[in-house]
Amino acid sequence: MISRYSLPEMAELWSDQARYATWTRVEVLASQAQALLGRVPEAALADIRRARVPAAARVAELERERDHEILSFLAAFCEDIPDDSARWVHLGMTSYDLVDTALGHTLARACDLLLQAAARLRGVLADRAVEHWDTVCIGRTHGMHAEPTTFGHKLAGFAFAIDRSVRRLEAARKEVAVGTISGSVGTYALIDPFVEKYVCAELGLGVEPAPSQVVARDRHAQLLQTVATLGACVEQIAIEVRLLSRSEVREVEEPRTAAYQGSSAMPHKRNPTTGERLTGLARLLRGYAGTMLEDVALWHERDLSHSSVERVAMPDALIVAHYQATAAADLVAGLEVFPDRMRAAIDRTNGLAYSSAVLADLLEGGTERERAYRAIQAAANGAISGGDDLGTLLGAEGIDIGPLRPERFLVHHDVIFERLEALRDLGH
Repeated sequence: MISRYSLPEMAELWSDQARYATWTRVEVLASQAQALLGRVPEAALADIRRARVPAAARVAELERERDHEILSFLAAFCEDIPDDSARWVHLGMTSYDLVDTALGHTLARACDLLLQAAARLRGVLADRAVEHWDTVCIGRTHGMHAEPTTFGHKLAGFAFAIDRSVRRLEAARKEVAVGTISGSVGTYALIDPFVEKYVCAELGLGVEPAPSQVVARDRHAQLLQTVATLGACVEQIAIEVRLLSRSEVREVEEPRTAAYQGSSAMPHKRNPTTGERLTGLARLLRGYAGTMLEDVALWHERDLSHSSVERVAMPDALIVAHYQATAAADLVAGLEVFPDRMRAAIDRTNGLAYSSAVLADLLEGGTERERAYRAIQAAANGAISGGDDLGTLLGAEGIDIGPLRPERFLVHHDVIFERLEALRDLGH
């Protein structure tokens, strides 16, 4: 992923040098396990442990000669090991014993970073939901004015959505944090299963229960679908911010730095560019999720069609998701909220926001439903076209609705608040 949408701690996990460092660790652990079985001499193990991580440039140089990255890595790694000891490296293993076990470790670490970012976003949303729990605003359905709600209620809905994504991501992390060291077609023909058990335990990984030559790719597809779902939840937040930031609405505004410039031609512009960026990144994540589904079905025990896809899709998706969740938390934390404009939007409905409460009152008072609905609808149409207040128009028809306030719609709001407080406690 380009540096513009990368944060260093996540991007570093996917660098060539980091990959070779993890491969080195897997090879050393495998040699340690073999030594415990008595298959690798202790002197050779000492030499293998002392070997340095090969430089990415050296592996690339050797790959131009061999056209095989794993063999090139092993050649570069063994350059730092005496010949008598180097022959014990990679004993009984096939290439993807190394690659997939290392990948499981990298994916687990990447998931941990993403989980931290998503948990922070959940916490920021919950905190600001509590802050604005009583900030009344107009709810909108189909993009149209509906009934009063509160801005805190909106944010609470987003917080719970991110919480569900966190829990899905925790489950997906467990599924991808696996390895296999089982040989060319997964039968352990030339390697003792103890090696796999030892290496995976040291790396904090589970074991693929019925390996072929690779870890099953449905695991990775599940992870990227989970990441895409998190991205879609972030997109929902971003779109709400964008809609509420429009000039004629301006109920919220993205945080701005002193250096902000919104348009090269129009100095007055204050565009919701962060929200737009988060929306665009969600589209990328959905694309990567679909691509990884194509990797699940491989030929027989394996083919190599998944490799080129994963080299792009997995790093890019996790880097983008990490950036997106982090940027979303910053956006929500610094979001400017304008309660007076929110209340004014309710008042500008000329009482239309209270039509459902008026209908309920008439029904409770004994008015037949169709008659009550038609009377309110006719008055509402008059308020929309003529600008008069709904109550005034109904009063002219002999229907006294009395004073109505947004708080009428919030009588059971404490039920949701209790759920929010329980969610908020997860982050404290």
